[in-house]
Amino acid sequence: MQFEDFLSEFSTDVISHQQFVLNALLAALLSYFLGAFYSKYGSSITNRKRFGNNFMFLALTTMLIIYIVKSSIALSLGLVGALSIVRFRAAIKEPEELVYLFFSIGIGLGMGANQAVVTVLAYILIMSLLMIQALVLRKKQLYVSENMFINISTKELSAEKVNEVLTKHFSFVELKRMDHFNNKLDLSYIVETEAIENIIKAKDEMVALSPAINFSFMEQRNLAA
Repeated sequence: MQFEDFLSEFSTDVISHQQFVLNALLAALLSYFLGAFYSKYGSSITNRKRFGNNFMFLALTTMLIIYIVKSSIALSLGLVGALSIVRFRAAIKEPEELVYLFFSIGIGLGMGANQAVVTVLAYILIMSLLMIQALVLRKKQLYVSENMFINISTKELSAEKVNEVLTKHFSFVELKRMDHFNNKLDLSYIVETEAIENIIKAKDEMVALSPAINFSFMEQRNLAA
């Protein structure tokens, strides 16, 4: 195929306005249900409903861009140049958020390229897998990340006794910091667990030994191995 034939084929593959409207409605519908699914079954600690409300507009905007530039190589190259000066400062706190953003963009790309059948089939497949994953995690009722950061402050218990309680209920315990000031002992640990019952049992046992104890549990998702 000569370069002129490629340009001719590239410029004649244009979606009609009626097809564009139908694809846009379908993209809006798919991305709306994607946002509703994320709001209900997502595991991110951020405001999932507010974040999911952006999926429809992201998909439609992506579709509009693809619809405009797909009929012209010049516009495509211009888009690359325009996007090269854009800087996005929004921080993605969870990998799950990135997955759903790419999913929304994929919906817009598929519909903008007039690949409705392939997009819908891929959408059904991916959503089915996400649903299975959500149901499996929901069976655990309350899911706890493996890595937890524990702070304990006490005037009555010794470090040895705290270590004994923690090692009884957690598969991995690592002391990261110990401070002793005015007869007050502050301990910081990293522990690993997959069951919230272990945290409750450790907390109850320490409270039974020292009712005045202060402690906090905090998830640490990005701890280095």
